[in-house]
Amino acid sequence: MKKLFITLSCILLIQGCGADIDDLIQYTDQVRSNTQVNIDPYPEFAAMDTVNYQASGLRSPFLRTVNTAASPAAVQTPNCKQPNTARNKQALENFGIDGLQMAGVFTTNGNKYALIKANDGSLHKVTRGSYLGLFNGRVTQITNSEILIQEMLPDGAGCWKSKDTTLNMSSMVGESSNV
Repeated sequence: MKKLFITLSCILLIQGCGADIDDLIQYTDQVRSNTQVNIDPYPEFAAMDTVNYQASGLRSPFLRTVNTAASPAAVQTPNCKQPNTARNKQALENFGIDGLQMAGVFTTNGNKYALIKANDGSLHKVTRGSYLGLFNGRVTQITNSEILIQEMLPDGAGCWKSKDTTLNMSSMVGESSNV
């Protein structure tokens, strides 16, 4: 008897869950019958006259121009300054001068050293003759408050010009002073 009661209860619950959507169907039919669809036709475009492009005698706009004049780099002055490209690069030559900061000075066995902090946080020691910076900078003098650096900058004609730069103890990363 219990099983029969549970079965009948389930059947009545399932029938009670049926959806009565007759009013929704009637409403959508009413909206469709009252709505007028008005789609504008595509605009007609006027036909353009065809033009034949004949530029066989002109330069293509997609190619670079060929410069027949001698470039300044091609003309080299004989016996001008050149950096030593055969030497091995030192660790501080991977940083620009503005990415270096003088952190201190010390002397050991009569040799004066300067401590340089790079912008990646590493600490390096340099002495007179050490190279640093991106432009073949060479340490020429170390004092208690600054380092004098001689850089070699290209002049655009195949030669290099010397430029003196100082790195002060008070200089922060991003600063360098030119002499």
